[in-house]
Amino acid sequence: MAVSTVAFRYAKSLLDLAQEMNLTDVVYKDMMLFKGTVEESRPLMVMLKNPIVRTEKKYAVLNAVFASRVNPVSMTFFQIITRKNREAIMDAIANEYIRLYNEMKGIEWATVVTTVPLTDELRERFKTTVAEMTGGKLVELDEKIDSRLIGGYVLRVGDQQIDGSIRSQLNELRLRFLN
Repeated sequence: MAVSTVAFRYAKSLLDLAQEMNLTDVVYKDMMLFKGTVEESRPLMVMLKNPIVRTEKKYAVLNAVFASRVNPVSMTFFQIITRKNREAIMDAIANEYIRLYNEMKGIEWATVVTTVPLTDELRERFKTTVAEMTGGKLVELDEKIDSRLIGGYVLRVGDQQIDGSIRSQLNELRLRFLN
């Protein structure tokens, strides 16, 4: 079975449980914490995906890292995932939970890449643009800085991208001159 299908099923089950227990926001924060931790710690992700490392060892590491930082429901979910030998896709499950939570709450995530940090005014303009693109949903921005853009911005919303960077404009000019 495809990883995305399995991840969806586990994430949906976790979301349903969290809704029953009125803990959707708490579990969302736990999944964001898990996602951020494994993105920052390559050794942790490699260990979780390594089939040679025993399940008990993986759970012991997860317990040491997250037990004091997450809700007991999330910790029990981590235990179930490791018992089912699905720890290699825990990052996909966390991402899927976050996606389902955002969908449930009507939140649209957008990524904006600029050469300098955004001012409050620019942040609001980007949020307004994304809200217009998505039909007025609540917008959260993931802001990244990339000096290779030279200037301008790149805005990604779902599978759409608006590239207003000077780098792309220079590339277009270069292609025109070559043709």
